[in-house]
Amino acid sequence: MILLQGNNISRTFGADVLFEKINFTIQDNSRVSLVGRNGAGKSTLLKIIADVETPSAGEISKTKNLTLSYLAQEANFSSERTIYDEMLSVFDLQMSQEKQLRQMETQMGELSGDDLASLMTRYDSLTETFRQNKGFTYESDIKNVLNGFKFDATFWSQSVASLSGGQKTRLALAKILLENPAFLILDEPTNHLDIETLLWLENYLKNYRGAILIVSHDRYFLDKVTTETLELSRGKLEKYAGNYSKYIELKAEKLATQAKQYDKQQKEIASLEDFVNRNLARVSTTKRAQSRRKKLEKMERLDQPLTNEKSAHFAFSPAIESGNVVLTVENGAVGYDKAVLSSPINLDERKYDSIAIVGPNGIGKSTLIKSIVGKIPLIDGTVKLGANVAMGYYDQEQRDLTPSNSVLEELWQDHSLVPEVDIRNRLGAFLFSGDDVQKAVGMLSGGEKARLLLAKLSMQNDNFLVLDEPTNHLDIDSREVLENALIDFDGTLLFVSHDRYFINRVADKVLEISAQGSRLYLGDYDYYLEKKAEEAEIAALLATESNQNSETEQPSSYQASKDDQKWRRKLTRDIAALDEKLQVFDERIAALHEQMVASSEDFVSLGELQKELDAIEAEKEAVEELWLEKSEELSESI
Repeated sequence: MILLQGNNISRTFGADVLFEKINFTIQDNSRVSLVGRNGAGKSTLLKIIADVETPSAGEISKTKNLTLSYLAQEANFSSERTIYDEMLSVFDLQMSQEKQLRQMETQMGELSGDDLASLMTRYDSLTETFRQNKGFTYESDIKNVLNGFKFDATFWSQSVASLSGGQKTRLALAKILLENPAFLILDEPTNHLDIETLLWLENYLKNYRGAILIVSHDRYFLDKVTTETLELSRGKLEKYAGNYSKYIELKAEKLATQAKQYDKQQKEIASLEDFVNRNLARVSTTKRAQSRRKKLEKMERLDQPLTNEKSAHFAFSPAIESGNVVLTVENGAVGYDKAVLSSPINLDERKYDSIAIVGPNGIGKSTLIKSIVGKIPLIDGTVKLGANVAMGYYDQEQRDLTPSNSVLEELWQDHSLVPEVDIRNRLGAFLFSGDDVQKAVGMLSGGEKARLLLAKLSMQNDNFLVLDEPTNHLDIDSREVLENALIDFDGTLLFVSHDRYFINRVADKVLEISAQGSRLYLGDYDYYLEKKAEEAEIAALLATESNQNSETEQPSSYQASKDDQKWRRKLTRDIAALDEKLQVFDERIAALHEQMVASSEDFVSLGELQKELDAIEAEKEAVEELWLEKSEELSESI
């Protein structure tokens, strides 16, 4: 069922056109990501869909009584209530119904006969409504969501007003999920979330029953959650079936096909024009030449396909080569005011290593980075750099920029002997050209400041780059360019990032830090997850074995545990296969809806399409039931 449609939506600011005459459809089962460069108009389009802003032209059509919740990129969430009371306010209706039910229960002891029978009928009806409104589970739902967003019971009595900006954004998202609308619109929901919370949110959204529209720079998150991609580029909107990775693949295929078609037509045009020019004046061939000229006149000429919009070009080149040992951290303890966050931390980084540091928010990842670069001391332990190590540092807080400088001055002050043309060329590679280089640094956006910091870093020619959240503020295109530059970097890398896609592409080792210290995993992020899952499985098996009291029972218990482990693995594979089937169903249903919209006046075609749709939806429902059954089976076995 179609929940919402955009018809010829345009948004202009004076003579500037942000986007125009775009059309889109959101189905009741849609899982849509909206992608595009910074400044393309993604957030503006979300605001128009959420009825926060009005389009310059066109209209949004919604189904009657559509429930919709919108999370803005910078959620301005304020309240004088406590955290728990704020979440409880979502369920005012359920609490009112619960109060009515308690009153009815009291009245039952005071009535008899027909009055009691009438009350019991109303009680049963209200109880069923209360159940359908999740009245019996709303308190557990609140606790589940708050815990998922790292608000444990110690936070619940704290006032919303006392929270930090990042905590308020997380709480706003928690409240929206509890509202459980038919349509969720989320603008950068992964901001301020650590990896553990991201995993929880991914699983929650994958099982969400309503439609979802998401803007996010987190490509790993988009791959896990979405099944359809809308690209907003150069004022136009294009749809691609599939998640972010599939969109990249399909877009490349589309551009290649368009280029081939354009080249083929250009050759045909050149051939026809050549024939006309050579034969029009000759009596014996003039008719054939005229025929070809008419063909040229009638030909619908293809536009030259637009290649990707101009991208930054990051490059990092070491001036000298470091020794084999680059960095050694021994028994490090990080924290503030002698309060230890993580200890002991040990790291032996060698030349050409690329190590990602991961761990929960607040555990001291950025603190460790600052200790390594000498910004703050370790509470305990030592940091040593190897021979010929030239270290460059990227600060996510962007403190190494001077707001009063122009963009040009920011680079030139540190490299005054470099000719101005070379400085301008370097800035141009990072998308600062023309008048952009005269902008004051303090007036730049977060993404522009990030590119400027990376430009400064590229000028230093260091052989060891230490990066604290380098992808923050960058759009997806710039992130991919940065990834390629770091992959090609002929030096050593150490970085903190929440961008799991980035970690997967750039890192060859993962250093996990926790309150108990550090642990190194010799692989990318996916390998790290696999090893963590294996460790959890082994720990569960050991816990099971330790509960056995008799030596004679241990062999059979061990075999039972192995059989149980094998059964759970098979169940997990079955669930994954069912997930893939459901995704195929969703893609086919979305395609059928589009065909039905296109065939709205052809009742024969509509009937055939509806039959196919009914059959697929019936199959999907059966698969969903099986998925739910197996998921519950797996959950109960853990």
